Amino acid sequence: MDDEWICGRLGEDEPWMLGAVNPPVFENSLFTFATAGELGAAIKDEDERYVYWRGTNPTVDLLQRKLAALERGERAKCFGSGMGAISATISSLVSAGDHVLVLGAIYGPTTQFLRYLEKFGVTHTHAGDLDECDSAIRSSTRLLYFESPSYMRYEVFDIPAVTSWAAGRGLVTVMDNTWSTPIFQKPLTLGVDLVVHSLSKYIGGHSDLVGGVVAGASRLIRPLALTEYQLYGAAMSPHDGAKAIKGLRTLPVRMPAHQERGLAVAAFLESHPAVGVVNHPGLPSHPGHSLAKQQMSGFSSLFSFELDSESREEVAGFLNRLRHFRIGVSWGGFESLVNAPALTVEESVRATMGIPVGLVRLSVGLEAAETLIKDLGLALEGVGRLA
Repeated sequence: MDDEWICGRLGEDEPWMLGAVNPPVFENSLFTFATAGELGAAIKDEDERYVYWRGTNPTVDLLQRKLAALERGERAKCFGSGMGAISATISSLVSAGDHVLVLGAIYGPTTQFLRYLEKFGVTHTHAGDLDECDSAIRSSTRLLYFESPSYMRYEVFDIPAVTSWAAGRGLVTVMDNTWSTPIFQKPLTLGVDLVVHSLSKYIGGHSDLVGGVVAGASRLIRPLALTEYQLYGAAMSPHDGAKAIKGLRTLPVRMPAHQERGLAVAAFLESHPAVGVVNHPGLPSHPGHSLAKQQMSGFSSLFSFELDSESREEVAGFLNRLRHFRIGVSWGGFESLVNAPALTVEESVRATMGIPVGLVRLSVGLEAAETLIKDLGLALEGVGRLA
């Protein structure tokens, strides 16, 4: 199936749509039945039947069908946040006494959740590469979790090699694909078992919703849909589902535009004397560029660079001098954003990920690249040796 058709038309020509240009938003909290027997049967199969909003909703179900098709998975389940999807997915795969392997740098709250699981007897170990995974794996290891490109440093992992390594040791693989979106990368086709996303980012695309999704094989999605999804109460609202559906319609158009502007800004920064390393897989200078081109069809506009400074005050000063980039967390919308982990991420988490004080993260939006480059150039005039 064509990605543009999936984003725009999949599931939207069915009778229940009544020819509506925009999918109906089912606001009702519950669905009723003609007989008690019908209700009883529906509750036993609540992942397939509409009973109560906390379990299933037609508007959200349409979004799930689209996302599963985009990822080339059998099923998808949407949550009220990215962390809702991540925490439910991990929880569905481990029990007390189990061990989780984490490859590379991952989203900070995901690490915090893994630490939270320690109170229930689930442990985890961070590894930088597969050689370190060989040393860190235990008889109790059940899950390998990773991002590619990785969090903040945007290291690219050889996904088929990772999944082959994990499968050979009986591990389930879960990968966060938020950075690339299914438009630019399809991990399930490269051997990953489950893919998670924050829908709040590029897929939503307008900084107006919070949501998450997990996609993969039915044998893995159905159990968590019937248990963790229901019990954690992290249901996606139908209104956010409708917003995400609208975001999908323009995703195939927005992602190439993000790519173009992001690469232009990254190339400018790479040539600037106040900037050290630029961590963007789309740059030929990036160590993972060749590998990225093999397993990705494009590059998003979220990346980081290192200021020629190790002063938190100077990093804060750089952020404060920016006028067009807004200071804030999250990313993937129209607006361009800047963030610095040294100012926002817990120091122990930052140390685990090897993030230096001078690292700055940019989310390049859809504004003109020339405007963003001018803004960065003026702010960089006050950094380090150019001060």
